Amino acid sequence: MDQPQTRAQRMRQPLASDVIAATAEQHGVCVRPFTMEVGDLDTGELRYVPMPCGSTVESQCGPCARKARALRMVQCREGWHLAEEPDFTPDEPTADQTALLELRADLVATYQQAEGADGDELLDEIRSVDAELRQLGMRGRLPNPEGPATRTPKRSTKRRQDAPELPRRRVEKRTLGREFAGRFRPSMFVTLTCDSYGRVRDDGTPVDPGSYDYRRAARDAVHFAALVDRWWQNLRRVVGWDVQYFATVEPQKRVAPHLHAALRGSIPHEVLRAVTAATYHQVWWPAHDELVYLGDELPVWEDGRFVDPTTRQPLTSWAEALEAVEEPAHVVTFGRQVHSKGILGGSDEAGRHIGYLTKYLTKSTGEVISADTDRQRAHHDRLHEELRVTPCSPRCAVWLLYGVQPLGVNSRTHPGRCKSRAHRRTTLGLPGRRVLVSRKWSGKTLADHRADRKAFVLESLAAVGITKPESDRSRLMWQKVQPGDPHQPPRDHLLMHAIAERIKWRAEYDRALLAAQGPPPDLSATTAVAA
Repeated sequence: MDQPQTRAQRMRQPLASDVIAATAEQHGVCVRPFTMEVGDLDTGELRYVPMPCGSTVESQCGPCARKARALRMVQCREGWHLAEEPDFTPDEPTADQTALLELRADLVATYQQAEGADGDELLDEIRSVDAELRQLGMRGRLPNPEGPATRTPKRSTKRRQDAPELPRRRVEKRTLGREFAGRFRPSMFVTLTCDSYGRVRDDGTPVDPGSYDYRRAARDAVHFAALVDRWWQNLRRVVGWDVQYFATVEPQKRVAPHLHAALRGSIPHEVLRAVTAATYHQVWWPAHDELVYLGDELPVWEDGRFVDPTTRQPLTSWAEALEAVEEPAHVVTFGRQVHSKGILGGSDEAGRHIGYLTKYLTKSTGEVISADTDRQRAHHDRLHEELRVTPCSPRCAVWLLYGVQPLGVNSRTHPGRCKSRAHRRTTLGLPGRRVLVSRKWSGKTLADHRADRKAFVLESLAAVGITKPESDRSRLMWQKVQPGDPHQPPRDHLLMHAIAERIKWRAEYDRALLAAQGPPPDLSATTAVAA
């Protein structure tokens, strides 16, 4: 007779939902799917379909994060050591495109002379024509029918006197580097870091927190992406060809961002260091060194604008504040540490560096820069306090603390509270884009790489007689199920269905792999001879 279990023993038993989630994880099924309601307009059938969450963070959904990382690894590998120049020659405009553009020109001319309701109807018609042009395969921006937007004041593009000069060449329309000995076409792996803000210990915390430049560290983190964009621009102008890259942004122990980049083609190490030393980014924003409003004395919303809480005078508009700028509010530069290395395609070293580039992509920024000691937590707190009062964009609500009314302000804007990830304690100012890929890297988007993988699997299955016909989705209506829908099936039911479907797919694919490998060799004859 079985002995009765105690409460502690029963509490240690896994829950059914935990077992289902673990099984889903084992079979690569998304554990946090959202439900879509799919209606067939022809048959009237209504069903619920689980859709992968698409998370790139493993702690949220391991299967989706690992799939996303594997896709990024494929993207990096395909574009790093291309041997042939990719063809990006645009197609000739079609007759339908030119006809629609002629119609748009007539509509814009009529709209600019119309008034009132007639103008609104013409504007809607222009937007519908623009949508048709997009559907016909046209890319790029079209002139705004309402006229050019307000232009920002032009700033001098003359190089700063404290920055080294760089040679400038005309950028050729090629993306491949030099070929050596008629068969070797190496590429590069480069690491760039931010400047120093003070001496730090091995754990990334400052030796003297009082002298550590937290203000410059916060502003450098906010504008790091713009600095990286300027570096690519300078590099292309110096080498004279369209350098392509696959890069990832990660935090160092001191919580400053740094860049790992795979460059296509070989560039001398001296050139990379010279470009890094001469690259800077000037932030032409209003000065924001001294806070105007603190504590409870904050600007208030009145008559469609923010005003001073005491004098009721309106705050300085963004355009007026920008017009008064005479010098940049901040200048971002790279640090002296520049690591560059040549990599041959197809080598084990190339595979290791691809893994190094993508190793943190399944972790959130807070997981990469976790603070384990009181000293690290205090360092992160001080940096976060500075980031809370550092504007991140012309629309940032932090500008109100400096007496400047940002762009797009409204009654729901709260002074000093910006929802951008630059101000979050978990990100500490790191850029939102963790992966930076140039447009001509592999000639494919992530959707294209997914389509390639799907086509490969379908071809493998078709080789063994398993066909997966494409269903017509034009007559299907897709709608995301809202929370609280009483007809929505429980998540566990959706996971169980997805697990069963995945097991079936895996069995079919394993069968295709065995067929591709061929029958195993007959070892009976060899055994007889050996005997």
